[in-house]
Amino acid sequence: MRLILIILLLWAFMINAAFAGQADVLKVDVKGTGPNTYRFSVTVRHNDQGWDHYADKWDVVAPDGTILATRILHHPHDKEQPFTRSLGGVKIPSGIQKVSIQAHDSVHGYGGNTISIELPR
Repeated sequence: MRLILIILLLWAFMINAAFAGQADVLKVDVKGTGPNTYRFSVTVRHNDQGWDHYADKWDVVAPDGTILATRILHHPHDKEQPFTRSLGGVKIPSGIQKVSIQAHDSVHGYGGNTISIELPR
């Protein structure tokens, strides 16, 4: 009986984590704030489920896969979905004309919807 209870609890935990899914980038606004410097406002959707499973960051990524900047999300957004957070002072090398934004969650890592965007010049 005890083994069955443990199996059921583990199964419930796995199902709960799976339902939250991956973090998706829904919208990106980017503004130039100086020479090769930008401010990104990114809207993310994730079915945050407290501290155990939540969207914990998003990245600005160069075409070659280099992460140029990261916006850490310091807490779950259980009751605020989707949510938008900004990051300013992002330096982008002058040869880069387009970047991608990817979101990350504390269980699945990367893998949800990303958005590629042209940088304003």
